[in-house]
Amino acid sequence: MSVGPTMQDAMPSYDPVQRAETARLRAETRLAGTIADFFLDADARLDDRTRLMLAQVLGAIVGSIEWDIRRHAARLLAGSGATQAGEAILKAGAGLKAGAGTVLQRLTRAGLLRDEDLMDELIARVRHDLIAASLPVEVAEPDEASLLVRLAGVPDSVVASAASALLAAESRRRVANEQGAVGGSELPAELHHRLVWWVAAAIRDGLTSPTRESDRAITDAAQRSLAAHDEGERPDAVATRLAAALDARPNELAAVLVESIGDRRLSLFVAVLAHALGVAFDQARAITLDPEGDRLWLALRALDMDRPTIARIGLALSEADPRRDIEQFADALDAIVSIGVEDARASIAPLALDRDFRMALRALARTERR
Repeated sequence: MSVGPTMQDAMPSYDPVQRAETARLRAETRLAGTIADFFLDADARLDDRTRLMLAQVLGAIVGSIEWDIRRHAARLLAGSGATQAGEAILKAGAGLKAGAGTVLQRLTRAGLLRDEDLMDELIARVRHDLIAASLPVEVAEPDEASLLVRLAGVPDSVVASAASALLAAESRRRVANEQGAVGGSELPAELHHRLVWWVAAAIRDGLTSPTRESDRAITDAAQRSLAAHDEGERPDAVATRLAAALDARPNELAAVLVESIGDRRLSLFVAVLAHALGVAFDQARAITLDPEGDRLWLALRALDMDRPTIARIGLALSEADPRRDIEQFADALDAIVSIGVEDARASIAPLALDRDFRMALRALARTERR
């Protein structure tokens, strides 16, 4: 007489040999990572605060894209009568292959998230936001409104509109950082495109029984995510539009740069610097975030910034970024100011080259050093 499944039948199979091998491989991987971390130069190692926020931002971006794709794919399948397939996609983790882990873990194990362009953008964004939040506030007049608020109220509608948009964009970013969630990827279009398809592939790879219908639904949902992405809403892009609208003249530039820093508007500082130098936002951001500061001082001298302006910018950044050596900056200030404007312009001229051209030159240089 049958009495139903036994306890042994209900328990998942346990292969001790396989479990032991899996544990051994995991221990080897962990040891390799620990060794690599130990031998990292101190200036290459992320501090705990940056590491934590980077993990938070990356997880939030991947999670946001994943949820959008799962939800819309499930909706498409339910609309065509494939409700069960839609539920399998919607339940994050429920339909994943045994041991596959989350989408974030799957992409990490596959090495896709080690993409240099993606991590460069995310690390720069995190460092930018942390430094911006730590900048000392310097108010020119106690009762005067902040720079962006004043710009949002000027008669020039182009400037006012861009300033209002930047206020809104930075507010969204600040709330997202505080809450550990994002409303969108806020990545440049090329990187967003790359990440969307990686996430879509990981979702599909996690299904126990993928079908032609589920593949089509995931593909359509990914394409919807791509179509909805507007990189022009990113704070970087909005700040760039505002800097172009302001088009600060040489006699106005120092005041705008100093007040942007004093107002904790690092995006605007970077954008104004980029516009004045004729370089891309990411290039100006890179030289601003560089803890040594050599390229930033050269850039400021190329714009004929004087000693007080460079000193105020350097001191503010030194207070906000623990990687900077304020005493070293003070000792080097005389030498920085002594650099001729034309010499400084010649030294930073490569920054204005086309990005793809610069990348090609770097690739050739790496090959020659081998």
